[in-house]
Amino acid sequence: MSPDRNGAPRDRAPQGDAPQDDAPEGEIEVRDPVSAPDADGRPRRATRRFPLFTRDTARPEGGGRAASSDAPAPARQWPLLAVLGTVGLGLLVTALDAFRVGLLLIGVALLGGAALRWLLPRVGMLAVRSRFTDIVTYGILGTVIVLLALMAQPKPWLEIPFLDDALHFTVRNS
Repeated sequence: MSPDRNGAPRDRAPQGDAPQDDAPEGEIEVRDPVSAPDADGRPRRATRRFPLFTRDTARPEGGGRAASSDAPAPARQWPLLAVLGTVGLGLLVTALDAFRVGLLLIGVALLGGAALRWLLPRVGMLAVRSRFTDIVTYGILGTVIVLLALMAQPKPWLEIPFLDDALHFTVRNS
């Protein structure tokens, strides 16, 4: 018998494997290093090499509910809803002709998502990839959006001379 996703034994053999009658009943048969049993008899990975075929995908680190399971669905996903709500507000402000403030809200929402991903152990569906990748992705995208919003023409709120020179050199020589 092989375990299911929760470690409970299954009643049927996995597809493609013929039942083995030579193993004594009650003992676990080790087919490859990936399914080597631990002290409790549950299969554990004995190697860092991934199996040739995967049967399911793992939840991202920290991808569990952000609140207890008896809480309503919006409360369980509050980190994602906070980021999406701020992005939605930023898009609304941008549509109402305050593009710089709206883009700043969008960038700050992504930076807030990076901070939530870093500080909280469980962030629900805000966790998409590994913690490190999520923090770097949200952080870089948020920083770039904020910087571009601050440097947007006309009358930029932030001027970075070497970027301005690079822009003028690119436009002048093309």
